Amino acid sequence: MTDVTDATFSTAVIERSHQVPVVVDLWAAWCGPCKTLTPILEKVVGEMGGAVELAKVDVDANPQVARAFGVQSIPSVFALKDGKVADSFVGALPERAVREFLSKLAPGGTALDQLLEAGDEASLREALRLDPTHAGAVAALFELLSSQNRLDDADTLLAPMAGTALGATLGARLRLRRQGVSLSGDVDLMLEHVLEQVGTDPSAKDRLLELLDALGPEDPRYVNFRRRLASRLY
Repeated sequence: MTDVTDATFSTAVIERSHQVPVVVDLWAAWCGPCKTLTPILEKVVGEMGGAVELAKVDVDANPQVARAFGVQSIPSVFALKDGKVADSFVGALPERAVREFLSKLAPGGTALDQLLEAGDEASLREALRLDPTHAGAVAALFELLSSQNRLDDADTLLAPMAGTALGATLGARLRLRRQGVSLSGDVDLMLEHVLEQVGTDPSAKDRLLELLDALGPEDPRYVNFRRRLASRLY
């Protein structure tokens, strides 16, 4: 991280961006959202091992830089490559969005991206150390632990996800695995079979809902079969 001034901007940002992407964080001491965003930028850039550099500019002390970017609101963030603005955003984005923004600047991505790509248990646990609620890391590690029948470990993994949509989906999958039910194979046939039992088997409704929860709301069958279930019941 470098504190940049009007006097050093040309060298520290423009010239430097020809060697490595430079992310410019325009902030002010009175700006509340800036105090939220800057630590996130520092954290994620720090994880990138020098693939991206961060330059901080106090807009009150350095009005020339602010005018050059046409800044109207802060925090404002600009990514420069080869002396030109490659991307930008305004406002205090959450960490996940900041990671996505920065990952576009460096071909290798962030350290977290690299850990997710590795995909082994040690790498996934390290990814969760960096971001304890990262959906991709949680889902990947859950599937790994479940495939090894380490269901108690999978249950512990889901504790921080309580109350989230992903936590509900993976929790339903875990309960099914404890019952010996797998979502591999012909899931559509399984859903049709359980739906046909609704009305004659008192437990069929709950079993169908559990299966749908395990698929998750993003699966098109989730809405389709819930509608069909409602039609059958009412």
